[in-house]
Amino acid sequence: MSAHLDALETRPPEEREAALMARLPGFLARAAAGSAHAARVLAGTAPADVTSRAALARLPLTRKSDLIAAQAEAPPFAGLNGVPVASLARIFVSPGPIHEPQGQGVDTFRFARALHATGLRAGDILQNCFAYHFTPAGFMLEGGARALGCPVIPAGTGNTEAQARAMAHLRPRAYSGTPDFLKTVLERADELGLDVSSLRLGHVSGGPYLPALRRYYGDRGLTVLQSYATAECGVIAYESEAREGLILDEEVIVEIVRPGTGDPVAEGEVGEVVVTVFDEAYPLLRFATGDLSAFLPGASPCGRTNARLRGWMGRADQAAKVRGLFVRPEMVAEIARQCAAPGRLRLVLSEDGGRDRMELRAEAAEDEGLRRRLSEALQSVTRLRGEVALVPPGSLPNDGRVVDDTRPLPA
Repeated sequence: MSAHLDALETRPPEEREAALMARLPGFLARAAAGSAHAARVLAGTAPADVTSRAALARLPLTRKSDLIAAQAEAPPFAGLNGVPVASLARIFVSPGPIHEPQGQGVDTFRFARALHATGLRAGDILQNCFAYHFTPAGFMLEGGARALGCPVIPAGTGNTEAQARAMAHLRPRAYSGTPDFLKTVLERADELGLDVSSLRLGHVSGGPYLPALRRYYGDRGLTVLQSYATAECGVIAYESEAREGLILDEEVIVEIVRPGTGDPVAEGEVGEVVVTVFDEAYPLLRFATGDLSAFLPGASPCGRTNARLRGWMGRADQAAKVRGLFVRPEMVAEIARQCAAPGRLRLVLSEDGGRDRMELRAEAAEDEGLRRRLSEALQSVTRLRGEVALVPPGSLPNDGRVVDDTRPLPA
């Protein structure tokens, strides 16, 4: 029984990169032909010229944070769908609301690879405790399990006692759902005196998988691994038995960019996760998720050779209100551009005697001219006065924070 789903997972990284870049021009051409939004993104760019990451990085971002307003203005999908609505398999409604199209096929969200890495094999029963109501998560996991040949119990959310009794009676080998709900079901089974020892595996997503929870499952002899996915993109990255970072899916191109910009950061630096998904029905081009992460160096000890993410590290959309006006990461990026700042910038918001205080910290050697230019740009871009502090290069935290609001929460 192979530890890997297919040979794609273990191919040399340079072979993978060449294959992904070779796919881009044709995919972009079809996306532009079928999606009004993709056509706008590619305006002035020939798809045949986009054959490298550098060329891809010159395309504008599509921000998840903009979808609600865009879809309200141009329903149902703001032109992001790549095929006619009538040919879709499902239409989902996620909180916001944001509406997501699903094309035809069994595993369109590509969960088979992530579930296989968790240990699922053909014939294993999966108790799927993700929601099936409006949102895509339930169908995401079910599609992956079906692609592997696994029967699925469509358990959905809630009904803890019913979940425990179904687990005891139907004897599933695997669970899928949020990280904490499995613990709730297992504890209820214990209270009821039910035998749920058939359960050996779990695949979790949609919430924080905390160390204490990992220890709890490990103490019960369970292998519970996680994936990073979104309703729009499907699986972006998944965990393997090595438990060292999250391995990128084979069907996506992932960039890490500086928050507020579309500019890729240096490897290892924290930034916003941007994903291009090879999905003909929903061709997302440079989709800015709003999530922070960073690439890990090297390859996973499990033998999979794709790049790895450190995992979810917070949100990139760090807008905050100061004296009645919003400050955003895009503003900090514009200040850096205007002043040709040599290092990281961080706008720190604090409270002093009941008044908002704003300090722009910039990594740079002492330079009074740069300090003055930063101060002028700060006021010009934000329309707010603030202080400027030059700090030693490399001294600002590598955590993706661009606007750092340290003010106490209202009582």
